[in-house]
Amino acid sequence: MHTVYVEQREGGYWVAGTRGSLDSIVYAFLAGQTAESIAQSFPVLSLEQVYGAIAFYLANRSEIDAYLAKAEVSFEALRQAARDADPTFYQKLAAARSQGPAARP
Repeated sequence: MHTVYVEQREGGYWVAGTRGSLDSIVYAFLAGQTAESIAQSFPVLSLEQVYGAIAFYLANRSEIDAYLAKAEVSFEALRQAARDADPTFYQKLAAARSQGPAARP
């Protein structure tokens, strides 16, 4: 029997039959989390699905790493466009962050 754990749809990779993204699992795995802790963080996924997604990543590492790198570039471009569209908001946000949590109401 052959079980499919990851599928491509909507331009991304997803745990088959779920709304869980492969991206989330891979980033958690690369951060050193175990499959068990990842499964606890995503209760809609079974431990088998998490292991299957990790195995898929490891078997297709160069392809998935390239996909993730491309997504990061796209995200950074969107973030920069948002900053350019409303620089005052981001200046206020930076000022609030620099004051720390004690200064906030």
